[in-house]
Amino acid sequence: MGGYSFQSVKTTLVQSGAVLQLPDLLSERGLSRPLFVTDAMLIELGVVSPAIDHLRRSCDRVTVYDGIEPDPSERVVGDCLSAYRAGDCDCVIAIGGGSSMDVAKVVSVLSNDQQSLSEIYGVGMVSSPRKPLFLAPTTAGTGSEVTPVAIITTGETTKAGVSSPVLLPDVAILDAALTIGLPASITAMTGIDAMVHAIEAYTSKIKKNPISDMVALRALKLLSENIRTVLTSPQDTDAREAMLLGSMFAGQAFANAPVGAVHALAYPVGGHYHIPHGLSNSLMLPTVLNFNAEACPELYAELAAVLPGAEASALGLIDWFKLLISESGLPATLAQANIPESDLPMLASDAMFQQRLLINNPRAVDEATALQLYREAWQGWA
Repeated sequence: MGGYSFQSVKTTLVQSGAVLQLPDLLSERGLSRPLFVTDAMLIELGVVSPAIDHLRRSCDRVTVYDGIEPDPSERVVGDCLSAYRAGDCDCVIAIGGGSSMDVAKVVSVLSNDQQSLSEIYGVGMVSSPRKPLFLAPTTAGTGSEVTPVAIITTGETTKAGVSSPVLLPDVAILDAALTIGLPASITAMTGIDAMVHAIEAYTSKIKKNPISDMVALRALKLLSENIRTVLTSPQDTDAREAMLLGSMFAGQAFANAPVGAVHALAYPVGGHYHIPHGLSNSLMLPTVLNFNAEACPELYAELAAVLPGAEASALGLIDWFKLLISESGLPATLAQANIPESDLPMLASDAMFQQRLLINNPRAVDEATALQLYREAWQGWA
């Protein structure tokens, strides 16, 4: 094996109620005017209110931006940046899903006024420093708290990524209390999303390495052993924390060994029909696993070996996820997700714009292959 590198966040804090330590984390860095990025629903549900109240009692000023939307647009980034400037903020905190954390990452860079958003799209295009950044996920799914990537919606159905180690936060906080009370559907979607990260990192064709392999396997073990528990016993804090830890490990894995065809084919589905990212991945997962199995049967068997109750084979891996998707109550096919069969050629064409992901896949995927995979995902595997 040639040389390889592995990057991740400097400090990770894992503890139920850990977000209440944010005032201390800021104080020890000489910070007192945070921009707090979240979405309105989390405020309405009271999930983030204790953290905001705690910050307000100790900081000079707390500016709250709660305009985050799924698949955040450039407009949302601009509005959030305006809030940062209006509040004369000196750091950025995000507590929320991947959308909140992605916007916070980008704003932490743009707030230095050295680069515009259009200038930082792509890989390694961030040349300016960022403001201090603190991230805490409310779902066990994206792993965005430990990835150097932010995805922004640039048009009606198009997205662009910012990828740079500069986006890694100062502190990632895993607080299981933030995930209590999530709807079962979101828990299932985000949990499957995290497992897809682990699977695709473990089979990534270009940058797979021993460190990414280690955290990917540990991620899949933690996630698979706990996902049914959090679905049936959502108040189980230990299982919730295990899911967060698994999601973080999966994030570390794919941040260093990038994802492949499941994500590449899921992105057009999410972009055109505004289907949540985790569900888009779930819809494509069994079909792509089946397609890739002949190229990496040994790797799939190694992954299956950590799944509770699965046969240690490629077929065992595929069957385990079919059963999980069925038990979770999520749509199992593109047809069940109300995607018109006539749109499948359009999706296949759009998937070809995801070459940065497709090059990592164990098997080559051209447009004709993508169309066949979409057809199989539309028809289903039951």
